[in-house]
Amino acid sequence: MTRPVAPSVQEESAEPANNFDPNISRRYLFDKIFVSLTWLAVAISIVVLAALLIDVLIDGLPRFSRPFIGTDVKNAPCLRLTPPFLVTHPDEFTGAACLKWPFIMDFPSRRADEAGLLSALVGTVYVMVLIAAIAFPVGVGAGIFLEEFATDNWWTRAIEINISNLAGVPSIIYGLLGLAAFVRLMAPVTGGRSLLTGALTLSLLILPVIIVATREALRAVPDSLRQAGFALGATRWQVIWSHVLPVAMPGILTGTILGLSRAIGETAPLITIGALTFISFLPDSLQSPFTVLPIQIYNWVSRPQTAFHINAAAGIIVLMVVLLAMNATAIFLRNKFQQKIQ
Repeated sequence: MTRPVAPSVQEESAEPANNFDPNISRRYLFDKIFVSLTWLAVAISIVVLAALLIDVLIDGLPRFSRPFIGTDVKNAPCLRLTPPFLVTHPDEFTGAACLKWPFIMDFPSRRADEAGLLSALVGTVYVMVLIAAIAFPVGVGAGIFLEEFATDNWWTRAIEINISNLAGVPSIIYGLLGLAAFVRLMAPVTGGRSLLTGALTLSLLILPVIIVATREALRAVPDSLRQAGFALGATRWQVIWSHVLPVAMPGILTGTILGLSRAIGETAPLITIGALTFISFLPDSLQSPFTVLPIQIYNWVSRPQTAFHINAAAGIIVLMVVLLAMNATAIFLRNKFQQKIQ
């Protein structure tokens, strides 16, 4: 009986080297192809975005006629040229210089050339302020509790899974929830189809985004910072308030920006809860009827006349300006927190 011959040490060491195929040229080729595809994707996105912006600007800019500046302003609100800049009636400051921009300062009308979006613009600002006042403390508080205080058990994990799933629920579902809860069940408090109902419905829409962003920002804070606070005798809340939260605040504000940016463009939930499409007055309380810019734009686009389509393009420009102003404010606050930490 002959024993099998064991492979020599050189044969064992040479076998893996024979199976390795470096093929450097093919790797670099795949690398170049991947880089080219990413650049192509970026270029297509920029071209499509630029085409949309140019088309909207060409259609909408002619609607913005030259603003009227003077003291002879009648039967229309105007902006005071001396601070504070207020939307008010000229009778309140007769003789003062006023700036009147017809498309911005006029109420909606059945005539396209006389239609404005003052009520929609003011309603959008009110709704966004209410959403920030409601969703930011509730979302950040929920995120802090789940990440810093809650114990790891079945109940906590079920809440986390549901919050993550709620971030992908279609907005119309939130509209139906707002219709049942805020319009019908809580009508004595919200006033039914009111400004407060719209803000509460959109707050529910962006709460999952803010909660998830808050938890991710808190996880990014090193544990050594918490341990240092505990070593000095601070309580958990003192460590979170004075050490962890300031470091995590830029990430939290980034999530809040994304949530508010989604809320300002939503139309389906507001239509579901009954936001009006034609309002010739400004809301004077939280229970007042309201409208917002996306609904006003939707109303103009649905009309067959071309003049209303031009108004819709101009409304889109105003909506983008409001969105950029809101994001710029949030980014300024985020950078201010980052500089304070550094």
